[in-house]
Amino acid sequence: MVESPVRVLVVDDQDDVVAALKLMLKGEGYAVSSCHSPAEALVLSSNIDFDVALIDLNYTEDTTSGREGLRLLSNLQEVNQNLPVVVMTAWSSVGVAVEAMRIGAGDFVEKPWENQRLLSVLRNQIALGKSRRNEERLKAENALLRGDPGSHFIAESSAMQPVLQLVERVAPSAANVMITGEHGTGKSMLARLIHRLSERCKQPLVTVNMGGLADSVFESEMFGHVKGAFTDAHSDRLGRFEMADQGTLFLDEIADIPVVQQAKLLRVLEEGEFERVGSSLTQQADVRIISATNAELRKLTGQGRFRQDLLFRLNTVEINLPPLRDRKDDIEPLARMFLCQSRIRYGSECSGFTSSAKIALEAHDWPGNVRELGHVVERAVLMTQDKEIDRPDLLLDNVSAPAQSLESMPLDEAERLLVKAALQRNDHNVVQAARELGLSRSAMYRRLEKHGLKGDVTE
Repeated sequence: MVESPVRVLVVDDQDDVVAALKLMLKGEGYAVSSCHSPAEALVLSSNIDFDVALIDLNYTEDTTSGREGLRLLSNLQEVNQNLPVVVMTAWSSVGVAVEAMRIGAGDFVEKPWENQRLLSVLRNQIALGKSRRNEERLKAENALLRGDPGSHFIAESSAMQPVLQLVERVAPSAANVMITGEHGTGKSMLARLIHRLSERCKQPLVTVNMGGLADSVFESEMFGHVKGAFTDAHSDRLGRFEMADQGTLFLDEIADIPVVQQAKLLRVLEEGEFERVGSSLTQQADVRIISATNAELRKLTGQGRFRQDLLFRLNTVEINLPPLRDRKDDIEPLARMFLCQSRIRYGSECSGFTSSAKIALEAHDWPGNVRELGHVVERAVLMTQDKEIDRPDLLLDNVSAPAQSLESMPLDEAERLLVKAALQRNDHNVVQAARELGLSRSAMYRRLEKHGLKGDVTE
């Protein structure tokens, strides 16, 4: 991939100075944009991602104080805090230089400049700026990899703005929240965001998948037990309510609670009291409940499968997450986020998407929503041999159901998927596909026969 030239912003109100700087910098291979006033400089810096700015300190107000230049320096840093700025003036003084450095200038040069000195200063500042940007990128990527609560909740589309407004109003309160929406829309991520924005953010967020709790362990998991309460109770155990005391308890798949257990949960929500299994000592817990479901709870209530009084306790505020097909403006930023995560996880050099891939991502219906998008991007990062993911890498033309993560697939199934994808990218040419996968021709044919793909190839 061809590296983009270094972009330099030159700001000076003298035409001859600007012309001389442009001539010198273009001779060094830099891409130069120039202007004559602080106002123009701010417009340019807001629209172009410069690698360094070289600015004069004196303009129309006066020719000696440097006030306009210092003000421009501050404004440029507000636009881009990682932009290195070198200041210059013919009326240099220690005071102005110190003030410029204090505000944030990377270096200071005096007119008339020495070409080699100025080029050396610019090279140093460009290198420092690149280092700062890389550091910021790594911090962001590490946050994504760690899964910091709320660190990657993306909601730029108009469909998500009512959701964010409601979260902003509700999160600081102690109100119970019910999050609804289709599978894979990001309900658990929204629950973490609500907790992070609440006054309980320094206390635990405890998550329970209610659909994964069998009747026989429900009370023990939720309320805890004491030693000897039943055969395998070899020691005391805290329940989820005690773990979440003063914090937040996230009950995922809330519709899957068996009816017989719903009354026990209701009592805790109403009274804040419970007993561990095997104990008569009443415990108390101050817990905020966030629950989530893709089911129509009101319909289940009408069928007698979900208690209406429990529903009233859970959905003090209900937030519905729209499906990804209604959030088109979120698809590309979400895809970039998943690309970042997968690049770190797999050590890939893939850094973006082609325009064709972006069009395909936006055109897909995403029946599996955000979860499906994450799996599609993860798979594409593993399959692509290029710096950018292209449309064929996504396999969206062949996807009719939510994509499955390669990590969760059986080995044979993942191998079949990778072999088939390599064939598709190489127009079913077995030799080229084998070369791409790092296989010999005979090894490739063994895999084709093993997975029933011999009919999909050409020589």
